[in-house]
Amino acid sequence: MNVLAPYAVTEINSRGRLHTEPSPGIRSEFQRDRDRIVHSTAFRRLEYKTQVFVNHEGDLFRTRLTHSIEVAQISRSVARALGLNEDLAEAIALAHDLGHTPFGHAGQEALNACMKTYGGFEHNLQSLRTVDVLEEHYAAFDGLNLTYETREGILKHCSRERAQHLGELGRRFLEGGQPSLEAQLSNLADEIAYNNHDIDDGLRSGLISLEQLDGVAVFRDTRREVESVWPGLAGRRLIHETIRRMINEMALDLIATTRANIVAAGIATLADVHRAPRLVAYSEALMPRLRELKGFLRENLYSHYQVLRMTDKARRIIQDLFGAFMNDPRLLPPQYQARARADTPRAIADYVAGMTDRYAMKEHRRLFAVGEIH
Repeated sequence: MNVLAPYAVTEINSRGRLHTEPSPGIRSEFQRDRDRIVHSTAFRRLEYKTQVFVNHEGDLFRTRLTHSIEVAQISRSVARALGLNEDLAEAIALAHDLGHTPFGHAGQEALNACMKTYGGFEHNLQSLRTVDVLEEHYAAFDGLNLTYETREGILKHCSRERAQHLGELGRRFLEGGQPSLEAQLSNLADEIAYNNHDIDDGLRSGLISLEQLDGVAVFRDTRREVESVWPGLAGRRLIHETIRRMINEMALDLIATTRANIVAAGIATLADVHRAPRLVAYSEALMPRLRELKGFLRENLYSHYQVLRMTDKARRIIQDLFGAFMNDPRLLPPQYQARARADTPRAIADYVAGMTDRYAMKEHRRLFAVGEIH
């Protein structure tokens, strides 16, 4: 077992759960969190939720589920190298997208627009709501009753207005404190995963090319390194060898920079982490290279006309569904009708956000297609 650093989260310095439970026995509290997340309904739904490409567009493209697993792998590796709690880092990574809508960021933007006058919609808050309220598995409580530290890590961003309603969990957004290092690293592990794997999916789809990527320094330099070791390498092997080296470069840079930041800030305890500036970071040398990569993906992949056509359809599906249910909440399934009596817009947002891509399309056909009456 990895020896934990004195500033890592442990069961001793954990703030525990909202509802007291017996010890998990042979598992740690954070292993229990991870296991509950993996067994949740929301986690299974991630298999059919968009990362960049909608589920039906191809079997080999990333989904929210495979993305979350990749983020968890990177999180565990970085946590081990830094002497942090691997189980906590993994749990946060696996749960970070549980509240994401169908159809990726287009779905979130559409649902947020629909909810603008009702408090808005943000997928990090929805992920927290999913594990705190919406999952229905246990006799003694709603949600999954995760530890404070896992819930803290799930909530990456939050406005001051919303933080005021979150009690202890919202305090850092009001007072300027930082979450645990395990939570901080999950955010950048997410970035490492999607930056690199969106390249892979973009190349596989044919929407971007190796020739275009030659204009991106971090990719070009790494590709040249691969070709110097393996002259004549081409196709999927060249792409994979390049991307895996890029992931490794980013992870090693993150580890080295974070270690230096911890030493420079004199971090000795978890309390020091909460009081310090954000410590998990890339180096100043790597940051411009990553900004260039993100800019390339935004311009050439996320804004590609074929992607925009699908995201435009997705927005209309979300808007149509929300409008239909707001017009007549009796169209909702019975369990959501019960929630709608207390807060109709939020109950609709819960229902729509929980849909998979294909379920949202099927529900849209049921409500709007002539002849679809079942």
